[in-house]
Amino acid sequence: MAGSVCVDVPCRACLSGEDLDWLGGRSVSVALDLPTRVETSASTAVTDAPAEGWPAEVWGFLRQRLPELPFEPPPVTTSSAAPAASGLSSSTALIVGLFRAFTDAHGPSGRLPDRVLAQWAYEFEFAVFNGGGMDHLAVVEGGALLLEGREVGLPEVRERMEFPADWSVIVVDSGTRKNTGGHIRTVRAQLASGDPDLAAYMRIADEASGAVWEALRAHDHQAVGAAMSRAHEAMRDHQRMSTPLLEELRTKAARAVGLPLKVSGAGGGGSLVGVCPLVDAPETARALRAALRDAHPGARVVVTGAAPGRSTAPLQVVNTG
Repeated sequence: MAGSVCVDVPCRACLSGEDLDWLGGRSVSVALDLPTRVETSASTAVTDAPAEGWPAEVWGFLRQRLPELPFEPPPVTTSSAAPAASGLSSSTALIVGLFRAFTDAHGPSGRLPDRVLAQWAYEFEFAVFNGGGMDHLAVVEGGALLLEGREVGLPEVRERMEFPADWSVIVVDSGTRKNTGGHIRTVRAQLASGDPDLAAYMRIADEASGAVWEALRAHDHQAVGAAMSRAHEAMRDHQRMSTPLLEELRTKAARAVGLPLKVSGAGGGGSLVGVCPLVDAPETARALRAALRDAHPGARVVVTGAAPGRSTAPLQVVNTG
C-alpha cells in the first residue's frame, strides 16, 4: 500500500500572450509561489462513498490509461494559496496536483514523467474548456517560459529561465471571477470568421511577448512593465478582456505607486499582475492597499515571488506512512 502523498503545485501568471498558446504566437508565463496543495491518505476510498468532482473525474481519466489502479481513488484534501477563479490558473494547478498525487500514490513504479503529466492534464482540461496548454506547462515546469502556441496540443517551449530572485510579483485580485469557457468559445468564433480585431490582437500580443522576454533577459523590470502594459491594452482594446473595475484598479495602481498592471488569464474579471523590485514590494503593497481600501474593499493585494524551475524544485514531497 502506498504511503500518503503531499503535492504542492504553483499557480501561474501570464505576462503576455493570452490565447496565443492555442491561436499561435508567443506567450510568456511565470510560475508563482502561491501553491495548490493536494494530499492523499494511505488508505483507499470507501466504495459506498465515491469521490465526486475533479478527484473522481481525474481518477476516471487515469484508470482509462492505467487500468491497474484501484476502482476508487484514495481520500484527498486540497487547499490553495491563490485566489479562486482569478486568472492565475489555480484550477489547472489543482488538476495537475491530482494527477501527480494519484499517480505517485498508486501509479506505475517509475514516476510519471513531467511531460506525460503535462500532456495528460492538458488533454483532460481540453475536453472541458477547449483551450490551450500554457497553464499545464507553466505549473509543471516552473520558472519563466517563452512558449510558441499550437492550435492543438501543448505549445512548444522555446526558452526557459529563472524569474529574477530580486523581483516580486504583485497580484491585485479584483474579487470578481473571470470567465474561461465563454471567452474561449467567443475567440474560437472570431478565429473561424477571420475577425480583424483578433488578428490585430495576435500581432500586438506576440510582439509584446517578445519584448517581455527580452526585458526579463536584460533584468529590466521597467521594460517588463511597459511591455505588459502593451499586452494589456491589446487585450482590452481588441478583445474586450478587461472590465471597468479592472481599469479602475489599474489607474489607481499607476497613480498611487506607479506600478503597471496587466490582467492575467481570460479576463472579464480575475486578477491583475505587476512586477517590482523585491526591496520595494512591502511598501508598494502597503500603499496600494491604502489606495484601494475605501473604494474597493473587495480587492486583495498579494505579494509573491516566482516558483523556481523544475530543475531546482521538484513538484512534490512524499511522506510514507
